Amino acid sequence: MDRRINAAVFPGQGSQRTGMGRDFFEQITESRQTYEEAADILGWDVAAVCFADDVRLHLTQYTQPCIVTTEIAMLRGLFARYGFSPTLFGGHSLGEFTALTAAGALSFAAVLKIVQERGRLMHEAVQAGAGAMTAVIADELNPEVIGTLIDGLLVDVANANSSQQIVLSGETGAVAEAESRLRSALSDLPSLRFVRLNVSAPFHSRLMEPILAPFAKALRELGDGLDPAAASRVTSNYLGGFYSGCREEMIEGLVLQINHTVRWKQNMACLASQADAIWEIGPGRPLREFFRTIGVACTSVTTPEAAERAFSVAA
Repeated sequence: MDRRINAAVFPGQGSQRTGMGRDFFEQITESRQTYEEAADILGWDVAAVCFADDVRLHLTQYTQPCIVTTEIAMLRGLFARYGFSPTLFGGHSLGEFTALTAAGALSFAAVLKIVQERGRLMHEAVQAGAGAMTAVIADELNPEVIGTLIDGLLVDVANANSSQQIVLSGETGAVAEAESRLRSALSDLPSLRFVRLNVSAPFHSRLMEPILAPFAKALRELGDGLDPAAASRVTSNYLGGFYSGCREEMIEGLVLQINHTVRWKQNMACLASQADAIWEIGPGRPLREFFRTIGVACTSVTTPEAAERAFSVAA
């Protein structure tokens, strides 16, 4: 790789797909070893859940460790094959945990146990069907206006992804009412539309508050070896900017991310201000489109073939 400052970003839940990572597993030894290591750590066959048509892949307590394993397996494979070693890191929601691991702030063993517990707690936080998430999509969205329009509803801004997409999360009926209010108030936006997300819980909303204390406890117990200094190279979804290197700030950021807005637009701006090139590593490529809305190029690597093309150009 060249001497440019490279940033790696990682997508979160929703990017999973059956067969994800299989090509890296089959073609690159270091990637295969990562799946085997994950199975030893968690006590179940992570590769089998990722590669087969397994319903567990879409159950959040399995989804989360499967995505993190796949992303780390891909990153290790890219380092082994191309010497790809990023300087800066960011991740969207769950992807922030991959980013912290890639930066050396969390060990692979610790992060897998942490996100499995995070998924379990999220799954149990809200009764099935009681919560929902919807993506609000239009050419120009004002988060302050949207916040005013949903005031009084059990709905929160879950993700501030870009000027063209804001995700709302909350109680199912309240989300429907929020859509109705926005459709009426923003009728002058001809491109306005809503996309309901296929999720098992209303992530990043106040409905997640009951799991903050147990997750904080789990994070402290499982993250004894965390390196907060290394986290200073990683953007925080909760803070909006880079971590400062303080242990308590890092723990607080990961806990409060659960029920607060993912400030991804701010994360992108921070990374773009310091990186010469941005690479999206993961089973899907949703982040590339978000970077495009701020006029920043982001190269997505989802397969070994895509990596070969991308690194051949970069060489």
